[in-house]
Amino acid sequence: SPETGDKKMSALDAAAKVLGEATEPLTSKQMIERMATKGSWTSPGGKTPAQTLYSALLREIQKKGKDSRFVKVDRGLFTLKK
Repeated sequence: SPETGDKKMSALDAAAKVLGEATEPLTSKQMIERMATKGSWTSPGGKTPAQTLYSALLREIQKKGKDSRFVKVDRGLFTLKK
């Protein structure tokens, strides 16, 4: 893609980074909050960024199966695959 340099991390990449630094599984809401705090990703104006991220996490898990970076460990809780 033409835009280089200040390329924003995708929400999923930012979520992976946040989960990599977390010591416990996180909800999508907690991931959004940590991503905002770190400035690694901010919602492009969506009203429900946590819900959007949650759906994206589930999609990656469903689509990539064992190759997904993420694991759903409990209701609404995700962690990185070890």
